[in-house]
This record gives sequence, structure tokens and C-alpha cells, in this order.
Amino acid sequence: MTASLPGFLSPALDDLGVRLGPDGATIRVYSRTAQSIDLLVFSDDDVDWVIETIPLTRDGDVWSATTPALHIGSAYVLHASGPEGSRFDPKRHLLDPYARGVLQGHGYEDFRSVVVDDAFDWGEIRKPNIPLDQTVIYEGHLKGMTKRHPDVPPALHGTFAGLAHPAMIEYLQDLGVTAVELLPVHAFVSEPRLLNLGLSNYWGYNTLNFFSPHSPYASADARRGGASAVLREFKGMVKLLHQAGIEVILDVVYNHTSEEGPGGPLSSLRGLDDPTYYRQQPDGTYIDTTGCGNTLDTSQDATARLVLDSLRYWAQEVQIDGFRFDLAVALGRDGTHTFTPEHPLLQAIRTDPLLSDVKIIAEPWDVGMGGWQTGNFGEGWQEWNDRYRDRVRNFWLSDIDYARRAGIAPTGIGGFATRLAGSSNTFSNERGPLASVNFVTAHDGFTLRDLVSYGTKHNLANGEHNRDGADTNRSFNHGAEGLTDDPVIRATRRKAMRNLFGTLLLSAGTPMITAGDESGRTQHGNNNAYCQDSPMTWLSWQHEQWQEDLHAHVRELLRIRRENPALRPARFAVLGEHVPGSSEMEWFDENGETMSGERWQDASHRTLQYFAAATPTDDSRNRILLMIHGNERPAEVRLPTVPGIVAYRSLWCSEEEAPATERATFAPGDAVMLDGTAMHLFGVDSNDEAATDTAVDDATVDAE
Repeated sequence: MTASLPGFLSPALDDLGVRLGPDGATIRVYSRTAQSIDLLVFSDDDVDWVIETIPLTRDGDVWSATTPALHIGSAYVLHASGPEGSRFDPKRHLLDPYARGVLQGHGYEDFRSVVVDDAFDWGEIRKPNIPLDQTVIYEGHLKGMTKRHPDVPPALHGTFAGLAHPAMIEYLQDLGVTAVELLPVHAFVSEPRLLNLGLSNYWGYNTLNFFSPHSPYASADARRGGASAVLREFKGMVKLLHQAGIEVILDVVYNHTSEEGPGGPLSSLRGLDDPTYYRQQPDGTYIDTTGCGNTLDTSQDATARLVLDSLRYWAQEVQIDGFRFDLAVALGRDGTHTFTPEHPLLQAIRTDPLLSDVKIIAEPWDVGMGGWQTGNFGEGWQEWNDRYRDRVRNFWLSDIDYARRAGIAPTGIGGFATRLAGSSNTFSNERGPLASVNFVTAHDGFTLRDLVSYGTKHNLANGEHNRDGADTNRSFNHGAEGLTDDPVIRATRRKAMRNLFGTLLLSAGTPMITAGDESGRTQHGNNNAYCQDSPMTWLSWQHEQWQEDLHAHVRELLRIRRENPALRPARFAVLGEHVPGSSEMEWFDENGETMSGERWQDASHRTLQYFAAATPTDDSRNRILLMIHGNERPAEVRLPTVPGIVAYRSLWCSEEEAPATERATFAPGDAVMLDGTAMHLFGVDSNDEAATDTAVDDATVDAE
């Protein structure tokens, strides 16, 4: 028996918004609870002058009208009336939820929807479709990345066109990333609370409309040209990045809107159909699992369809390559507000034919009951792996801090090794290691430099008396808080950054770099800079020598990752089986001996050698050996003797201030000195490419 389609795929919900036709335009608006809806069209010359008011006709729960008054460039709003005692306000201008363009009117809550021209010449340019195992994500802020770039023309600073400027594209290509993940670029507004403090919502997690680009990110010329010109500039950015082989992933916020709590701004969904769009108790009290005042109710068909249609629009019309879903657990809550990975919307996002070529990445938590769901989103989904982040930070930072005070680290190396090898204790064999989006830092939290320079947050500039932002950061200032002239502390911090980057880019999984970390960007200890639109958050392109050296390390690590399939397996190895696309592993201690069971959790032995051999699919056979030394005492590490292996070639070492231009070669059994916390990567030479495969050792034990 064939399962029925979910209600949100009903044809009754097709073609919402404005569609141009030979008789003008047809507008279709969903509302289950409205009693009347009017379309108000403004003059082309004066967006405050209503030239026509047209009542919409109801058919089921969809209201519509066809009128020649709507055409490309038209500004329009909706007025909706409903039952007494509801949240309808028949005099309030409301945005069409499906508007492709948004225009600011007068006042905080006064906006206009705009009919746009979708025409765009993509030429022969197609989506790059980078395979997951080759994907490296660069998470950045659209404005912040180019606001101070000296080679981007000032008129394009902080704009869509600025990101597509040759100077930025060449930088991204040279660094070696394959995808830019942009913090929210859907139309958004700042909360009244922030505006009253003289601040703004810089990050953009306060969406006004799910179909319109954020027009302040367009160049002045595009803004003067109107909503259609803004959309063309956005598409032009995507086209040029695609031409350069770089994918565009959007951070999307479908879990809540800028309308906040019941007493908040009234700009669109609340004024059209509050009980449908927002989760609430029978008495109208909002159920807030986002911490932002409201949560979209994706158990309702119209709400789920709104999300799906928005994704389809960006993936098809704007050619976006992927989406990172902010607080994605909120999207997967059912009618009882309980998360389920089988939620029809989550399944539709994964299986919809119009989304078949996009990457889908969940931030696998929200702030509601049962909100932490890392590892539970199912096949087809990737997830931000906070367990990876925490374990890596612990190993290189907070454990070292603890060891300085206690004389011994609190844990051994087993949990760290599990994360390094792809987090098999979090993601199923069916999903594999690439389901894990590995990160050490993100936009939310300390930058990499601040992570090794501050023990506590410093968020006074945010106007909340340092109460905002995470209190547990697993950071370590290495002996001084913030800036210091102590050369030993500064050198130790630099090596810690190299160890963190080395771990990130040599781990199995999909790595994500936070923009600016490759050059040691600082926010001066602010770990919640969401409201700081200033040099604190804009990338600086003026670097000291140590920053250039760090950049060179990241560039080198990315090159090594590309060239060594053993570092980027698509599947988990299985003991005793041949699994194409996996990396078979052996684990050795500092003596070159196979790791014994007790050594994994022995806090006095935090030294490990990780031997990985790629099982070929399209790539040729490839082997690497990675040394990890997780305490500050020097160590002599003896290279293991493995059947068929005749030499180990040094490829990269975190002890070097800048990547070495000449590399040594070692024989099995040779000793390699590591001076305190360090990583050292080797290529492996064999005298017999058909040598016996290495065994899979699943002895790692994660204490989480």
C-alpha cells in the first residue's frame, strides 16, 4: 500500500505569493483563521500612496485575486481581519510571506512587499556539486568578510558583489576551501531592545521574510535599482562563485521569526494567521523552544510548506548549493512539540526532488525539552558535531590547563581518538563519518585566537552586564588573560592554534573553518558578538608575520587533506570486512606498539600514533600516520613497524612556526622528538602496494 503524501504537499498550497501572468498578476495567501484579507497596492512613484485596494476571495484556506495593478516593481501589503480577541489588526500593513522583495517603509514595523523580476542569465554556469568527502566549509559573515578588504573597491565593501570580487574569490581558492557558508542573508531586522541600546542584530538571526535577500547587503547601485536589482546582484554573486568552483551554503532561520513574543512586532505571519504559524498553548501562550519569543509550528501544513517552498526557491531560482538549519530541532517537533527524526518536513527536505542536489546541515539542538539531538537526524542529513568541538577543545586546552595545576590531565586519549576517526559513537554506519560537520569554533563563541587567549568571556560591550554568551567555553589563556607581551605564552598559544587546526583538518568528517581563524582573528574575548557590527567582527586583512604563518599552515593542511584520501573517508571501516570508501586504522603508542586497552583512558599516557589506509573507490591506495602528543612534557615517539612499510615522509608538524620547505624521511623504528603538545603527520611509502591491509582497531573508548 502506497503511503499518502503529507498534507503540506497538497496542490491547494501550490503557487502561494505573486505569480505574473497575461492578465496582470495573481496573488495567493494562506490563512485559516482570517475573516477577510485585502491587497493594497502602492503607487510606483510613492510607496506611501495606496492606489488600489482589492479584496481577496476565499477558497478553502487560500485567499486570492488577479489584478493588472500588480507588476514588476509594484509595492504591496496585506490587511487582514479576524475574530474579536485574536491578534489580527485590520489597519496593520503585513508582508506577503512569499514576497520575493522587501522594502522598508516608515518606522520599525512598516514594510512593503515587492514584485520582482526573476529573469537572470546563468549562461553555462552550473552548481559545482562538490563531493562531500572533498568539501571544506568556510563559515563567514557576508558583510564582515569584505568590509575592510583593501583590494575590494570601497563601493563593494560588505556587499554581495564584494564577496564575488576577484580578490575574494582568489583568496578562497588559494586557501583551499570549497564552500562559503553565509550567516543569514534572508531579509532580517534588529530587535527593538538592541536598537534602544544603540546596537543592531549583526548576525541576522531575526528573519523578516524567507524569500527576500537582505537588501542592506547589496551595493548602493543595486539598492537604488530596487528589489529586482538586489536579487540580480545576489544571483550574480552565486554565479561568479560557482564559476570559480565554490559552493554557496546559506545559514537559514526557519525556527522563529522577527515577530518575537505575542506582544512583539506585527509584520507578517502573526497578523495573517497566528494560531497556524506559531506554536502555542490553547490559551494563546507561545511555546518558545528557540529562546527568541516564538517558534514556527511546522506540524501545521501551511507552515511546513512555507519552509519547503522557501528552500525550493533558493535552491532552484537562486542556485544555492546547501543549507545549514539554525536550531533545526525546532523544525522536527510534531504536534505534541516533541522532536522526531521522522517528522514529515525533515523527511521532505531530504527527499524532495527539487532539493536533491543540495547539502542539508542541521544545527541539532534547540532550547526546548529534549532539544539536544546530535546524531539523531537520520540519513541524508549532516550535523554540526558539538561533541567533536567539546572533546577537541578539552584535549588541547582545558585538559592542559588542568594538568598544569594537578600534574596530570583528567582523561586519556581514547575519546579524542574517537572524534579524530569520525565520531562512530555518534553517527551510524549507514550515515558514516561525513555526516559529522567538524568544527572547533563557529560564529557563535570565541574565535580560535580568543579560545587560546581568554579564560572567561568579555561581553560588556553587548549591554547585558556580561550575562550573555556561554560561560563554559573549554578555553585556556595559557597563563595570561588576553593580550600579553610574554614571548613564551604567545608562542604556546600559537602552537595551540596549530594543534587545533591540525586536528580539525586531519580528522575524518566534513571540516568547517570560521572565517578569519586562519589568520588569528580576535574579538577581544567577546564570545557572543551577535550585536557588534564594528571592527570587532569585521575581518582585518592587515596581518603580522605570525598570522601569515598561521594562514600558511592552514593552506598547507588543506592541500594535504585534498591529496590524501585516507584523511577523508566516506564510510566507517568494519572489522574483518572490505568497505570501499573507508579508512582502515591501526593505533600505536609512543613506543610504536599496538595500543593496549588500558592505555586509551590512561591520563598519564596521552600519546598516540594513528595509522590510516584508504580503501580505494576512485582514489589510489593511500596511507598516512599521524602522531599526537597531548601533554606539555617532551616525548620521544618511535615510528611503528608495519608490514610492507619502508619509510615515513614528514608532511606537516605543528611545532613549526611556519611550514617547513624541506622535509625529512624516517625509517620504521626511528625515534621522533616532540617538544610538548604537538602533532606530526607523515606520508607512508610501501615496497608492495598490495601489502596486507591494516587491521581495523575499534579499541577507542569514548568516555562521554
